[in-house]
Amino acid sequence: METNRNYKTYSFKSVGELSSKKEEVIKELEKPPIGIKTPIQLSRNHGIFEMNTELTSQISDNLRNLIQTNHGERLGFYDFGANLRPILFDLGTEEADQIAIQNISKSVGKYMPYVSLDGFQSFVENSDIKAMAKIGIRISYLIPTIDDKLRSIEVMLYMGG
Repeated sequence: METNRNYKTYSFKSVGELSSKKEEVIKELEKPPIGIKTPIQLSRNHGIFEMNTELTSQISDNLRNLIQTNHGERLGFYDFGANLRPILFDLGTEEADQIAIQNISKSVGKYMPYVSLDGFQSFVENSDIKAMAKIGIRISYLIPTIDDKLRSIEVMLYMGG
């Protein structure tokens, strides 16, 4: 006895990936870490330390560290840094500002050539302690390989004497 059967045929290829929309949204929101944020802080979310997830914020962090570092402070890279400590008490004068600009420019040219420096400002903040120098530097810069947005960082330098 022969029966007439109607078969429906499906391909497993038409199913696609099985995942919930919630998992997809979470994966889109999470960006991979690029580098450790400084100053170092314990992480509240993932890993041990807070991390930079944007390239521009990591570059800003690296530039700030380069400016604040003096020669001899980075193991294996004696000339790493802008080496501003010798002129710190004189910053704000035209001569010291020119030396600072040259030091920063030379250091950025060697260690961060993808950063294009634009402007430099120095300012003195009054300190309650007369033997303490509290000098600020504001630097504007571009990252031409990423975009044409002008960015700036402000660095405070302290020194007692």
